[in-house]
Amino acid sequence: MESPYQRLVMGYHGCDRGLRDRVLLGDMSLKQSNNKYDWLGRGLYFWEFGPERALEWAEELKARGRIDTPSVLGAYINLGHCFDLLDVRYTKVLGEAYPEFESVLSSSGKTIPVNLPLAPGDPDMLIRRRDCAVINWTLDRYENAMGTSIDTVRGVFQEGEAAFPGAFIRQKSHIQIAVREPTCIVGFFRP
Repeated sequence: MESPYQRLVMGYHGCDRGLRDRVLLGDMSLKQSNNKYDWLGRGLYFWEFGPERALEWAEELKARGRIDTPSVLGAYINLGHCFDLLDVRYTKVLGEAYPEFESVLSSSGKTIPVNLPLAPGDPDMLIRRRDCAVINWTLDRYENAMGTSIDTVRGVFQEGEAAFPGAFIRQKSHIQIAVREPTCIVGFFRP
């Protein structure tokens, strides 16, 4: 792993307005997501420079009855030790780790997780169980071997319909960051 990124980015978290306000007041901390389908593994999820997409997500949460008032919380994030999937060095690490991951699970009789669509016909495969398992497994092994932690994971998420006929550019594509080390969040703001 290279030395820490000396890069500060703005991230946006879609959430309920009440949560946003409590975090801004310092009355509450964000809780790390640890779902088996979180594509970048465990962490606090933010859209990098994507307040509109974060608000769309909050509106989706409202439609599902999970929040009352859609809102966005902004954060200044120091990427620190970043496992950056926009850098071929790190995607190569995952590719090299996968055969061992597969072997370990197979030899222990465990099922290898698969990525699944959210609904039939969903091309985005939004339930990213394999991605999550491989990233968490790889980073846990790295942290144990090297005695250092990965602070953030960063990647591009291709999502949505084609932007135009024949395009591989997707309408909802975005860069997401999973903050594994909360102290990398320098501060919060209201966008």
